Amino acid sequence: MIEAFQVALTSVWMDSGFVGFQMGQGIMIVVGLVLLYLAFAKGFEPLLLSPIAFGCVLANIPANEAMITDPGVMKLILAGIHQEIFPPLIFLGVGAMTDFGPLIANPATLRLGAAAQFGVFIALYGAMLLGFNVKEAASIGIIGGADGPTAIYLATKLAPHLLGAIAVAAYSYMSLVPLIQPPIMKLFTTQKERECVMEQLRPVTKFEKLVFPIVATLFICFLLPPITPLMGMLMLGNLFRESGVTDRLSDTSQNALINMVTIFLATGTGLTMDAKSFLNLQTILIICLGLVAFAGGTAAGCLVGKIMYYTSGGKVNPLIGSAGVSAVPMAARVSQIVGQKANPSNFLLMHAMGPNVSGVIGTAVAAGTMLAMLK
Repeated sequence: MIEAFQVALTSVWMDSGFVGFQMGQGIMIVVGLVLLYLAFAKGFEPLLLSPIAFGCVLANIPANEAMITDPGVMKLILAGIHQEIFPPLIFLGVGAMTDFGPLIANPATLRLGAAAQFGVFIALYGAMLLGFNVKEAASIGIIGGADGPTAIYLATKLAPHLLGAIAVAAYSYMSLVPLIQPPIMKLFTTQKERECVMEQLRPVTKFEKLVFPIVATLFICFLLPPITPLMGMLMLGNLFRESGVTDRLSDTSQNALINMVTIFLATGTGLTMDAKSFLNLQTILIICLGLVAFAGGTAAGCLVGKIMYYTSGGKVNPLIGSAGVSAVPMAARVSQIVGQKANPSNFLLMHAMGPNVSGVIGTAVAAGTMLAMLK
């Protein structure tokens, strides 16, 4: 009887994770705990970073292969990422929360959203010089758009083995927008430019707000069919918001649905961060290239903003160019904060929302262009 009990205990011990525990798994669990600390204690994108961090912890529990590959919730979550289900659903919610009014009122800000994509192509060429193939380089470059769902969508199609590193880099830089952008914005603008007060935007009619998502969907999706799932869901969510007769659908899209999908998408991203695929030189290079891409996009937006400042006779504050990255609405808020520090009478938030939402479209278009060229 005692011997049988000892055999059972030995069997339990040999099957436990303590026996197969490796140093790399320990390092990744610590990484997950650090990310949890940043999410909860420092407030760095807690809604995104906390499920990513805990998914990272789960992915590095020894002998976890069955947990992720056998039928069950973990396999279902990963399937939602690899089958490209979650990113478009996130875009549905984003569309329902987005007001395209500032962009419609000042279409010239589309240039700023386009300029901010410059960082994407800087990182793309940098990644190719460092030895990544063109599909991997394209997936890394899109980090510069600071758009997590688009980065995940492109990575699952072109470089699924890099998904974890790309997603973590994209979401990390989204959360660090208030720290990374202000020094770059001040470096590329003068005090006089930052003090520029912009005129109030014109009112936008309901008709314009309804026509815009329809026309944008038709034009962009005809031009770049591979990006139809993202762009279509983004504009459908916006139609829910603006129609005035689909309040329940709009409320569900921008609250319950996006919250649930965010949990699954972020947790699934964390589940891809196992030690074997994450602890290598490639991951370090991806994170560094992502920072270059993000900084380059911010700088390019400010530089094009400077051009618009001078061509408009000093009527455009170049700070709004930094909002051309897709981190909605955080990048627009940073433009407002930096501008108000330079001039307390400055109110740039609504002006910055134009390039901010155009950045969402611009990043999706950049991803669609890469898919059209590389698939």
